[in-house]
This record gives sequence, C-alpha cells and structure tokens, in this order.
Amino acid sequence: MNHPADPITDLHSLRDALRDFCAARDWHRYHTPKNLVMALSVETAELVEHFQWATAEESRKLAAEKKAAVADEIADVLIYLTELADVLEIDMLAAARQKIVKNAVKYPVATGENHP
Repeated sequence: MNHPADPITDLHSLRDALRDFCAARDWHRYHTPKNLVMALSVETAELVEHFQWATAEESRKLAAEKKAAVADEIADVLIYLTELADVLEIDMLAAARQKIVKNAVKYPVATGENHP
C-alpha cells in the first residue's frame, strides 16, 4: 500500500496511489466505468468554466489564484481519467501512441496547402 506522501512520478504510481486511496475508503464499488465517465464529464465542465468568456489572450495569462483553481480541475480530470483507464484495463500511453499514429495518417503534413 502506498503512503499519501509517496512520490507520484508517472502514470503507474498515480494509478497505484488512486487504487490505495479508493480501497481505503471502499469506493471501488462505486467506480464503475459509467460513474467514472460521468464524473470525468463533470470535472471537465468545471475546467471549461474557468475559461468561459475569456479571450484567447486572457486564457493564456491566468492570475495565480485562477491558475491554482485550473490546476485543481486538471488534477480532477487526470484522476478520473486514470481511474477509468484502470477499471477498463486500458494503457493510456499505449492508446495515446496509437492515436498519434492514426492522426498522422488522417492529418498528413501539409505540402504547400493551407490547413487550419
């Protein structure tokens, strides 16, 4: 079992810390894919809320207090995404690598054409 002060340095140590955190509270029974994706959606919406009505420039230059609040929401999104991937036994890094390859085929480097 990980201690809350143990360093979280990669996705595996984050996953393990979250497993321990949830097990200590007996939350695993609630962490079904359906519930986790719903929670992820809510946290993503809370992240979006910080940028609603902001200009592009304002969204790049957050005040310290706003940036801290955004960091909390990013952490919530990462936590729920990590738990969802764990429950579904999906390697997020492998999935990301595969998606980058798919995107490279779908969106090849422009050869003189204007692309957004």
